[in-house]
Amino acid sequence: MGRSNRALFILTILVGSFLLFMVEPMVARMALPRLGGAPNVWNSAMLVYQALLLAGYGYAHWLSRKPLWRQAVIHLIALCIAATTLPIALAQVASPAPGWEAIWVPWLLLLTVGPVFFLIAAQAPLMQRWFAADSRAGQPWALYAASNLGSFAGLVAYPLVAEPLLALHGQSLVWAVGYGLLILLVAACAWSRRKTVDAARPSAPLLRASEVTSWRRKLHWLALAAIPSGLMLSTTTHLTTDIFASPLLWVIPLGLYLLSFVVAFADRRVLAGVLTFVAPVVLLFTGSYAMLADGSGALLLAGGSCVLLFVVSVALHARLYDLRPDAGHLTGFYLIMSAGGALGGLFTALVAPLVFDWSWEHPLLILGAALLVPLDEILRWRRMEGLDQRLARIALVLLLLLALFLSVQLFDLFTEPGTKMTAMLLTVFLTGTGVMVMGWRWAFVAVLLLAMLGQGGLLTIMSSYEGQRTRSYFGIYTVRDYRSSGLRILSHGTTLHGQQSLDPDKRRMPLTYYGPRSGVGLALASADRLEGDSARIGVVGLGTGSLACYARPGQDWTFFEIDPVILHYSTSGKFTYLRDCAPRARVILGDARLELEAVPPRRFDMLVIDAFSSDAIPLHLLTQEALQVYLRALSERGVLLMHISNRYVELEPVIAALARSEGLTARVRQDWPENLDLYTPSHWIALSRDSSSINELAKMHPDSPWSRLQAPAQRPWTDDHASILPFIRWSRLIGYP
Repeated sequence: MGRSNRALFILTILVGSFLLFMVEPMVARMALPRLGGAPNVWNSAMLVYQALLLAGYGYAHWLSRKPLWRQAVIHLIALCIAATTLPIALAQVASPAPGWEAIWVPWLLLLTVGPVFFLIAAQAPLMQRWFAADSRAGQPWALYAASNLGSFAGLVAYPLVAEPLLALHGQSLVWAVGYGLLILLVAACAWSRRKTVDAARPSAPLLRASEVTSWRRKLHWLALAAIPSGLMLSTTTHLTTDIFASPLLWVIPLGLYLLSFVVAFADRRVLAGVLTFVAPVVLLFTGSYAMLADGSGALLLAGGSCVLLFVVSVALHARLYDLRPDAGHLTGFYLIMSAGGALGGLFTALVAPLVFDWSWEHPLLILGAALLVPLDEILRWRRMEGLDQRLARIALVLLLLLALFLSVQLFDLFTEPGTKMTAMLLTVFLTGTGVMVMGWRWAFVAVLLLAMLGQGGLLTIMSSYEGQRTRSYFGIYTVRDYRSSGLRILSHGTTLHGQQSLDPDKRRMPLTYYGPRSGVGLALASADRLEGDSARIGVVGLGTGSLACYARPGQDWTFFEIDPVILHYSTSGKFTYLRDCAPRARVILGDARLELEAVPPRRFDMLVIDAFSSDAIPLHLLTQEALQVYLRALSERGVLLMHISNRYVELEPVIAALARSEGLTARVRQDWPENLDLYTPSHWIALSRDSSSINELAKMHPDSPWSRLQAPAQRPWTDDHASILPFIRWSRLIGYP
């Protein structure tokens, strides 16, 4: 076999995988104006991609049973037919009814990218099969590592290169050119095998034929593939809930997942062996935080989750590699692997949000990994020569009792201030105890579970038992009463979403980001003077309904809310702002941008945009096209108020660029309240076509000054071109204030 042919197959696999995994964030980015930035949108997208990957692998498996020349003819014709759907553009599908997003999102993505994704998904196993058809070619498994390396490169290239430099239309055109190159490369691979008689037969098998075809072996492959896939998505949920829904973060867990295949399927086994050896320790230490739900150290835990994902994925995928069949069963093996990946995605993206009130899938998948990860006893004490096995079992019982004691001590410290170092030491001791019992898998899993329970897991279970949480397609919400402060608090992810006083005399007080000195509080309190007694107010994002208590008699109020769960909180009595202060206000369910497009022009005198989900950025609500929708709905002197408080992204230059592009006058109000028990620091921007409206608003409250915006970004975000990369507060991401 010539080196040129090997290089050709590697190049073909690299290009195909690069295109396959660049198109994932590209299509998700195209869909943002229609879908919004909820974490489950990306999980739904991943579910579609995994289903198409499974279908592609099934097609490759079916095709591989035919003569090589027929495989080439069928595949090349199919690739050319799919090319007629390029360049990729978002399918035009009617918007979903509330509650049907989990089905509608996959359907939209399937129609948009289905044909080309399906065929490119097939090319990696198919090219390996063609490669192995030549008896001189050697084993094809390392080419799978090359495939995942290409996938990783495509993922990284999108947020770092494609998204900042190219508009979506340009990205789609460049991708179409790459697809054309792939067709030529596949044709070249087929030509290189034109005289080859398929030699990839089950000779010198790595496993006996009975093992390859046994259901037990196939179920083992399935489980080893499913756990890392589910972990990848559950880790993604955490990152995109608590930071921001952007391809920059979407690709981190998926990229680590793909890199795990590169390590696990490499010819050189040293790194895979080292990571497999340390995987149980990583599971014990980092996995102990999997039930923690209070949001403390969120970024540190996110980093730990990423480390756990990578190490565990390498360990389980390396085990898959060790259990691989011969090249004659290659496509069937990959088909089962793909089915496992789809199964893990199905559980995390569809089943878990319907069944669980919290992200219980994450600790369950970690416990599943503990049941499957290879356990190589580090200390080997129970195998010591002369050690009576009865003494070993007694020692095991004592170690488990020690783990229980440490877990109880850890839980007792959990809510105490200033005990982080002690808690860390207890976690280290628990990890050591788990290492001591690695000779018994059930005991290893038991210690991991005890560590989870001690590390805040009991409180998380109690919150579920007491019915404090609700989960929807758009997030996980927790409602807690704090009797000591007399407050009922709504949190979304780890971010405060609103609160209300439990004191009947104070329950009409708008709190948190909406206090009387906040930008929105000042503007709404002045609405009658700015717009008259019959001012028409629109609010995007209901939350707890706090803003309703700025309503005055004669005013017309309309709320826009995408999540029925949030509306239920206000109508069921959990939060009473809406009922107490604006009972006649209309609430429109649906995506605010789409619903605002349907309202009559100049419908509102004041429009409030407050649609952040945890710290996730609703990018589709901050583009030039979105701003034009808002301006169409505003009267000529109308005031637009945008809430941009965020821990990790600096949005003021983005809004300044939008204001400049539309010729708007803008001022910013940063509120730093003294009473942090009731009010939260907030960052609001007021914009208007009429400069007198903004100037008048600023003059009404000289003791609460409005400032000019900082320098605008170079260009405004648009639906076609927006990159969050230049505006990330990197110091916050790595833990500095």
